Amino acid sequence: MRETLESNKMAFTENITEFNTEKKAVRRKSWRIRISLLLKKKTHLMKNKPSRPSTDDVLHWGQSLDHLLAHKYGKTAFFVFLKSEFCEENIEFWSKCEEYRTLSSKKDLETRANSIYQEFVCSEAPKEINLDYQTRNAITHDLATPSPSIFIHAQRKVYSLMENNSYPRFLQSHFYRDLCSTATGEANVKT
Repeated sequence: MRETLESNKMAFTENITEFNTEKKAVRRKSWRIRISLLLKKKTHLMKNKPSRPSTDDVLHWGQSLDHLLAHKYGKTAFFVFLKSEFCEENIEFWSKCEEYRTLSSKKDLETRANSIYQEFVCSEAPKEINLDYQTRNAITHDLATPSPSIFIHAQRKVYSLMENNSYPRFLQSHFYRDLCSTATGEANVKT
């Protein structure tokens, strides 16, 4: 009986190990597909515009989160990475707050503030972000008369979370390393 339990335990452990290996392989393959789409030379939507980041762009993303988020494709690459880690709500919230701060119409501010609140801030929101009680409560209180800065404190907290947790993992990921090697490899082929 004990041998059977040991045998079943070993078989289970082997299956888990095999499953994890397969899962990593699928994730890497998925990243490679996403990278190849990101680095495509031309798309049917952008015939005359370059549609991929340069080698310098990709390497520049590794210098700071600001550089990464300031670049259209860097932000997209970071989103793809966060999506693979099931925490894309952070970059989505940050991006929505950036757009929100540019609004000037009172009606637009109210509508968009309520939308952001319902999607990311309120308890049980579909894409609820990790905020402390005081920040969440301040937003709830200020929602009655929203200003362009209503989400600024929450946005800074989410930015800090991304900068200290997600961004270092992004730089260490196979995804970013593959992106760098693909960009530098293609640059070497062209010269």
